[in-house]
Amino acid sequence: MTVTVERHGAVAVVVLDRPQTKNAITDGMRRELWEAYEDFALDGSVRAVLLTGAGGNFSSGADLASFGGGGVPGSLGRMHELGRINRAIYHLKKPTIAAVSGICAGMSWGFALCCDFVFAAETAKFVQVFRGVALAPDGGSIWLLSRLVGPMRAKELCYTGRVVRAEEALRLGLALELMPQEELFARSLAFAEQLAEGPGVSISLAKRQTDLAATLSFDQFLETEHVMQPVASRTEDHAEGVAAFREKRKPVFKSA
Repeated sequence: MTVTVERHGAVAVVVLDRPQTKNAITDGMRRELWEAYEDFALDGSVRAVLLTGAGGNFSSGADLASFGGGGVPGSLGRMHELGRINRAIYHLKKPTIAAVSGICAGMSWGFALCCDFVFAAETAKFVQVFRGVALAPDGGSIWLLSRLVGPMRAKELCYTGRVVRAEEALRLGLALELMPQEELFARSLAFAEQLAEGPGVSISLAKRQTDLAATLSFDQFLETEHVMQPVASRTEDHAEGVAAFREKRKPVFKSA
């Protein structure tokens, strides 16, 4: 297996595990990734997911050895598989975190951008490599970057293919936190565990609201709140939260 899944309580840790190639993504890894995230969507015991890479790197992007195989049908098939991975990560109704060290390039930067949060080691280097091989950006990169840093900066990063180092990624809002390499996994896992203790339905609704906020008018957005809040108010977690508040104790939430 070149994609491994470890469990840390309610947190699933997904590791891109081809360190000898800086975790370059093969066709098989695409299928393994998609299957893993599809399983998380249906597994109520998984309440948060952390994505990272082995050997000091996140991923160097697509394995160049797989380029061109199968002609146009092969390329279309690989793009289909890539798209379903991006959708599975982006639409997962649970908190998702990418812990990035070393190189994070091409499609793998798309995987990180699909996560709710990115934690970066001081060694992290982000790059849109597509210009160098005369391809259009994939992995949803332009769409995701445009939302985070605006269209002009997104185009600059993709047109030039320059390296964005960890400090700049933090400054641009492409990473939530920056830390030494040796602290990355522990800090990212602790954050994932904190989120995993939260009210699952409430968090999934907030995640959906964030998506809708980009496309709806203010009045339309308020209408979504009018539907979502009554749903949240009927959950066991809401009752537990109210009880814990009244009893001055920490709530114990259970919904995934």
